[in-house]
Amino acid sequence: MSNKDEQMKRARAATAAELRRMARSFDWSRNPEPVLGWMMAQKGMDLSSALVVFFNGDPGRFNYLSKREVPQEFRGAARVLDNICLRVNSGFYRARQGQKLPARARLDAWLDFQAADRAAGRRGRWILDEGIIETALRGKRHPAMAEETADIGALRPLQGPGAVQGFLAELLGPGLGERLLRVLPRRGSDGLR
Repeated sequence: MSNKDEQMKRARAATAAELRRMARSFDWSRNPEPVLGWMMAQKGMDLSSALVVFFNGDPGRFNYLSKREVPQEFRGAARVLDNICLRVNSGFYRARQGQKLPARARLDAWLDFQAADRAAGRRGRWILDEGIIETALRGKRHPAMAEETADIGALRPLQGPGAVQGFLAELLGPGLGERLLRVLPRRGSDGLR
C-alpha cells in the first residue's frame, strides 16, 4: 500500500473532528491534491480549519503567478488552494459555535494585501470574500453542513406572487434580502410584485 493510500484510508476512517485535526497538520509536501483535496471537500470541515489549511499551504508563493507559471511540482497544491478559496467564498465552510480562528493574524494580513491590491488595480489568484468570512466569524451561527438535515415535511412550496423574492430574502438573511427586495420590481398595475 502506498503512502497516499494509507493517508486516504486514515482520512476516510476519521471522525469529523479527527479529519479537521488531520487537515490542519497536513504536510503539504505529501500528496496534497488527492488526500488533502478530499479532506477539504468533506461536509464536516469548518471555516476555521479551512482558513488554517489555506494559510498552511503558503498561498502567497503563487498568488501572483498565472496557472501556467506555477512550477509543475506545485500545481496540485495550487489546485487545492483554488478549491479551498472557492469553497470559502461560496459559504461551504461554516463557522461552528464558539469557534476561534487561530489563523486570524494571517487572515487579517491577507485581507489587507487584498485591499492594497484593489487600491492599486491588481488582483491575486486567491481573493477571499471578506463579507462571507466576517459574517461567519461575527458569531452568526449557521449549522455545520454535516449537522444539516432535510425535513421534507417542513419544505414549503414556492407559491403566489413574490414567493421567489421572499425565498431569496429568507435565504440571504436580513439586510441583504431587504436590499434585494428594494431593487426587484413591485407589484402594481403592470402585474409585477
